[in-house]
Amino acid sequence: MSDLFQSSLTSHPQAESYRLRLLVLSNGHGEDIIAIRILQELLRQPNPPDIFALPLVGEGHAYQQLDIPLIGSVRTMPSGGFVYMDGRQLIRDVRGGLLQLTFTQINAIRRWVSLQKKLGNNRAILAVGDIVPLLFATLSGAKYAFVGTAKSEYYVRDEVGLLPRKSKAARWENFSGSVYHPWERWLMSRRRCKAVFPRDALTTETLKQWPIPAFNLGNPMMDGLEPTFSSQQFYSNDTQQQEKVRPLVVTLLPGSRPPEAYTNWEKIMIAVSALMGSFRDKDSVFYTSGTVVFLGAIAPGLDCNILAQNVKSQGWQSELQSPIQLPDSSVLIFKQRNAYLLLTQQAYNDCLHLGDFAIAMAGTATEQFIGLGKPAIAIPGDGPQYNSTFAEAQSRLLGSSLIVVEQPEQVAKVVPSLFKYPDSLQTIAENGIQRMGKPGAAQRIADCLQQLFG
Repeated sequence: MSDLFQSSLTSHPQAESYRLRLLVLSNGHGEDIIAIRILQELLRQPNPPDIFALPLVGEGHAYQQLDIPLIGSVRTMPSGGFVYMDGRQLIRDVRGGLLQLTFTQINAIRRWVSLQKKLGNNRAILAVGDIVPLLFATLSGAKYAFVGTAKSEYYVRDEVGLLPRKSKAARWENFSGSVYHPWERWLMSRRRCKAVFPRDALTTETLKQWPIPAFNLGNPMMDGLEPTFSSQQFYSNDTQQQEKVRPLVVTLLPGSRPPEAYTNWEKIMIAVSALMGSFRDKDSVFYTSGTVVFLGAIAPGLDCNILAQNVKSQGWQSELQSPIQLPDSSVLIFKQRNAYLLLTQQAYNDCLHLGDFAIAMAGTATEQFIGLGKPAIAIPGDGPQYNSTFAEAQSRLLGSSLIVVEQPEQVAKVVPSLFKYPDSLQTIAENGIQRMGKPGAAQRIADCLQQLFG
């Protein structure tokens, strides 16, 4: 047990035992970020809890940046957390010490709960992710709440009914009437489970068929995405004229995990080249002689120089000026004819808001882009995350807002159909917002937790 954890426990007098001690369990980088958003809102409460964390996957850098003490061992597994994609990844993780790490983490959670109980402290657990943190929370013996980030009824149904599936095995995904299986629902229906926060309204309503305390408070994934510019900057009273003269903007989302993201980028650049060719074809319904801007939203953990080399190999030249200003002094700008390509690692939110559509090979980033009411075109890759299986499942989750193509060259054929009918764009916008939810979920969940646990 770390010295930081010990000092955090002994620094509180018994008179403050009424203050909530909250332990957060999460199992992945994306889950860590969602947990952090909720914790930041909790810390703004009048009587905030003392917060501890145990990231079950990875090293929990997001928690460390907030100076939240970790109560046990952390380690990055070979799969990076994507064991459900490929059985071989699970074998690699087991060989890498997964079972030993799991037992160590369960014991750390039980020790934390036991110590809080001994000290007479009000204690609770917040599990964020899938069945693993939910199971650990159940085994802890403490009261708990669950933020379900991994599953949605949209994977198997929409508001009309069940989605058609090709294989018999796929039909077992909701064999018991929900995408959450009976053993998961059992964990959510225990007396000590005080709240379940599904990611959308459809999943919430489905879970309410059982004695599960499900709350439809939204998806924290859509929080913290505000752009640096105001809407008035892009759209004024003369909206129609501005629409005619402003550049077409395409957001590029290659994912965040190396080396997969570098391979994804190569496919995306092939799609960009094909798209530029279609823009110059006067017979195309999407022909334009105006400016086109490609915004590469690059994760901080990637090396932009590697991506830039691929851009230059496609005939792009370095440029100093850009038709779009981003809040990034290190942005890399390239130009080819009437098109610009920008690589930025500091303007993620602006890239999402400025894009008219996206070429995507990412998980969370694709969902956030679509949640803003925009269409995306996905290209399955060869990596452990964004492969054909993942892309197919994501297309069910996101519905009409996500179009999956098999080859990058096919992107150019899909784009014209997106913008040919304005009504379809409106449908896509409504669909994305409905499936991903409106901003403010983290605060709503924090308020609910404070009422239940505080």
